[in-house]
Amino acid sequence: MRWINLFHANLRKEYIELKRYLPNTIAMVATFYFIFLGLFAGIQFIGDPSSAEANTQYLIVNYVFWFLGLMVIQTIGWEITNEAMRGTLEQLYMSPMGVWRIMAARLASSVVLNIMIITVLLFVTMATTGQWLNIDIITIIPILILTIISMMGVGFMIAGISIIWKQVSAFLQILQFVLAGLTFISVKQAPFLVYFPFVKGVDLVRDVMINGVSLSQIGIADFGILFGNAIFYFVLGLIIFILCERIAMRKGLLAHY
Repeated sequence: MRWINLFHANLRKEYIELKRYLPNTIAMVATFYFIFLGLFAGIQFIGDPSSAEANTQYLIVNYVFWFLGLMVIQTIGWEITNEAMRGTLEQLYMSPMGVWRIMAARLASSVVLNIMIITVLLFVTMATTGQWLNIDIITIIPILILTIISMMGVGFMIAGISIIWKQVSAFLQILQFVLAGLTFISVKQAPFLVYFPFVKGVDLVRDVMINGVSLSQIGIADFGILFGNAIFYFVLGLIIFILCERIAMRKGLLAHY
């Protein structure tokens, strides 16, 4: 019940902020859409016409997951930085729930809202390009959940760094290009990436949305890797976050920005 109340409170907070700062929300979505248009124009006018259709389909899936990865992985880092700037970071540590639980609930609520935005963005990009992908909800949802869990683990790592160093905006900007690389590179081209966070999930969703692969066609080994990555990176991220939290407490960094 406490978890439900915590999630509901953070979901309401995230919704109010998106609604209250609506121009910023619209500008964010519009920016990503215009970046997509630029990439799409490059495929149409510069790329090979014979492979333009396939490249466009890959672009849509990869681009949507890049947007999702940015929203999930960077959210907690920005939240820690904002709380420190506002001088409210220490107040979070007065909660009996613990900061990592608050951040997990805040991240989960942000994921719910951002998936709604990403769904709209997905259909807008498909309508723009005229390429309608296979949206198999039954197959996509379990893959997406496990992929997001691994993303959350990386997000906790970034949050841990943010607690100690506070100002990590430059690092988060560099991270955008790293995420783009991990999202756009196929596992078939670099098999070792299968053990990186969320890369396997993106690859499986590509197979579902582009090649029409169903849930029964995905092997147990694929789900095993996906599940193992999700648990490993989430636990690792949580451990790093708690260790950084203890370092910040020991050095008295929570009250300083």
